[in-house]
Order: sequence, then structure tokens, then C-alpha cells
Amino acid sequence: MIRRIAGAVRPPDGPYDADIVILALDRAEETVAAIRSALAQTGVSRHVTVLDQGSLAENLVCLEMAVAGRTDATLLRSDRNLGVAEGRNRASAFGHGRMIVGLDNDAAFATEDTLAGLVVALDRTPNLGAVACRILNDSTGTDDLTSWGYPRALLPHAAERFMTTTFVGAGHAIRREAWHAAGGYDPVLFFCWEEYDFCLRAIALGWRVQYRGDLVVRHKVAAERRVGWSGDRWFYFVRNRVFIGRKYGAGWLALVPRMAGYLLKGALNGLALKTIRALVAAMRMSREAERRPLPAQAVAYLGHHDTAHRESLIRRLRTDIAVRLGSEPAL
Repeated sequence: MIRRIAGAVRPPDGPYDADIVILALDRAEETVAAIRSALAQTGVSRHVTVLDQGSLAENLVCLEMAVAGRTDATLLRSDRNLGVAEGRNRASAFGHGRMIVGLDNDAAFATEDTLAGLVVALDRTPNLGAVACRILNDSTGTDDLTSWGYPRALLPHAAERFMTTTFVGAGHAIRREAWHAAGGYDPVLFFCWEEYDFCLRAIALGWRVQYRGDLVVRHKVAAERRVGWSGDRWFYFVRNRVFIGRKYGAGWLALVPRMAGYLLKGALNGLALKTIRALVAAMRMSREAERRPLPAQAVAYLGHHDTAHRESLIRRLRTDIAVRLGSEPAL
């Protein structure tokens, strides 16, 4: 169950440009900063929706104070942690702005007109379904490599624009029309790869995704409540990516190299058992999911804007081994 805690009872009745969605789970200081950043956005009409998913009482009070008395922001609270995918679904459904803008609760817009830039980007290109922001590490001002969700070869172009096949959840915008057409996020994913899964469905319907290096979000990469790579993050990473491959038409034989690669990488990092658990879970999930083979135009789009920029699986595994042995910097 979701209930309102503070702020506006509902978004404006009439049309407005964007809903800014922030999911909260503790990290009170960072989340309040994210809310303030969202409320400081100018040049477009917007409503800020914060969905808390189980913060401690003292942290929830901080969030209440941040939106108390506001007519342009609402704090909602779920009775349980719904996960990133379903949490964003619920928070996005609360509003009806033309665009849905996602901001992590340990992130902030780099400038007060970043939101306006996202809205303009979508308005100017009718078939653009989503826009990905450039994510900078707030401490260093350099690209946040933990939030680089694109081929390694494109990293030198991080300040530029290019068409892509996904976006990073820390900062992005989705056209609500595309959101409804594609059906939002798949809640069974819970956490990790939900953006890629959504984009595949949107691309299959003819929508396009663009990375914009001129529209920046600064990411604090907060440790509190962060799912670490040595914990559940790796499990969800492997489970969901294999599940998505199967969901969109790949046969198990075609997925063997990917699964073998995950097993090797997991073993190198002391996560062999978690990797096996993740692969078994992916197989179970796949038995219940509807298969959605991608149309030819979507396959061509993926090939042109993603696969063409990626190294071979063998080369990527060699890089992972080199990183593990300390002979190459991690990316």
C-alpha cells in the first residue's frame, strides 16, 4: 500500500511538462539534496514525486520537512521495498506530466536548467522515447564509471551526443507516451537492467534513445543502502541480464557464452555461488515469462548503436581478468 505523507495531495489537474521521480530509502542528507535540486529546476512546469520505501523514522522526518507545505512536490510512502522497477512505476503513475524524469536519491541536476534541456530534447524529436544524461562523479567532476552503461569504446565521447540502446537510472527522461506504449518497467526485475529492458520494448515499437553529454547529473555514489557488487547487486546483474536475453528471443545455446563469462568473472571475484544461484533463478523466471522476439528493425538498431561499438566477448573477458590481476585499471 502507498500513502501520502506530506506535500501536495496530487499533481496539478491541468497539463504540465514533467514529473521528477525520486525513490528514497534512508540516505536522508543526499535525498534532501536531490529534492532541493529538483525543486530548483526552472524554465518548465514540473511536479516532484518522492516515494519512500522503508526509511528509518528519523530519516523520513527529514524528507517530510523537505516537502512540507509544497504545492509542487509530494512525499509518498510504501509499506515495503518494492524495488527500483516497481517503485518507479508507482511514482510515475502518480503524475501525468508529458515527461517522466528519473533522479537517483544520491544525485542532483548539474544546473537549474537541466530539466528544461531534457524536455526540449524530447520535444524536438518526435520519435525520441528517452534521453540519457551524462553522469559525473560529484566528488571528482569526472565521468562516473560506475554509471557508464554504454560500450567502453564510446567513453571518449562522453561529452557528446549519440544514439544508444539504454539509459542510466541516475539521471534520465522518458516521454510518457513511450512509457505507456512500452508498459513501464518490468517489476519482476526488482533492481538492475530495468532501464535496458524498458528500452528494448520501446525500441521494438519504433522509439529511439539518445545520450546527451551536455545534460549533466552529478552523482554522489552514496554508500548507505547501496547494493554492493560483492552482495546482491551481482546476483541481480547476472539473473536479470540472462533473463532479458531469454525474454527477447535468445535461445539457451546462444546465451551459453554470456553465462560462461559470468561464471568465470564470478569465480575470479569470489562470487561463484552467487553466480550459479543467479543463473538458476534466471532459468526459473524464463519459464514463466512471455517471449518477446525483437522485430528486424529493432535488431538492426541494436546492432548499429550498441553491438558495433562493443569488443568481442573473449576480449572483454581478457580485460576483466587483467583488471582482477591488477594489470589494467577498472572501468
